[in-house]
Amino acid sequence: MTFYQYEARGSDRSEALPNSVIISLTLLIIIIAWALAPELFTSQDPYIGNTSHKLLAPSLQYWFGTDHLGRDLFARVVYGSWSSVTSAAIAVVIGLVFGGLLGLVSGFVGGWADVIVARLVDVLLAIPNFLLAVVIVSSLGFQTVNVAIATGVSSVAVFARLMRAEALKTRTSVFVEASGLLGGSKWHILLWHVLPNAYRSVLALAVLQFGASILVIASLAFLGYGDPPPAADWGVLVSNGKDYPSSPWLVFAPASVIVVTVLAINRLSRWLRQSH
Repeated sequence: MTFYQYEARGSDRSEALPNSVIISLTLLIIIIAWALAPELFTSQDPYIGNTSHKLLAPSLQYWFGTDHLGRDLFARVVYGSWSSVTSAAIAVVIGLVFGGLLGLVSGFVGGWADVIVARLVDVLLAIPNFLLAVVIVSSLGFQTVNVAIATGVSSVAVFARLMRAEALKTRTSVFVEASGLLGGSKWHILLWHVLPNAYRSVLALAVLQFGASILVIASLAFLGYGDPPPAADWGVLVSNGKDYPSSPWLVFAPASVIVVTVLAINRLSRWLRQSH
């Protein structure tokens, strides 16, 4: 084997996905499949149960057990994934779009725009995200969509700060100055230089924020700020299960799904940061 062959094989190994990333991707694909086609994973009705089968422990028939109304908990977790996943996605899109625009204006335009946006971001960062989300959802109304909006607004400052930092770093680069000297317009520099160099960091943050949004949305639903029962949101399932301490699977099953999902998302976010 020549040196070049050995070096090529070594580079192939270094580019291979770690096992933890493969496992995380697999888990997320399963969760997304739950959200898109829940009927493929369970034939049980998530809202109508058999009272003669209430509070049954996990078994081959009921993987996650049954609740106090005899409803299959696994079916409720699977059907509840749609609300949890889409709400987190809405929150990330809101934070990414509005925070990204604010960060771009602040870092690329500079001047008075930078001062105003920086002060606004400082104010938002001074307020705890969860507290800000509670205030917003209390004003809009107790619905899962409003919870998603509140969570997205609370994450605007995080995206704005990162995008501003990336825009400032790229704006002062030599190749950006060269592009301006060669006649490149501000729109050209923004679209062909600033955004391509900023998207990697923002993408990693968006993935990380997706997991954080799932936690915040589940926490708000647990406190009763989301859709009321019989909604099958993951936070609602944990909240309902806490009233039955003799049936711990009512809490452990949905809580475990939340924890595993967030851990998988965090692992993917860390891999994205390290690989770029």
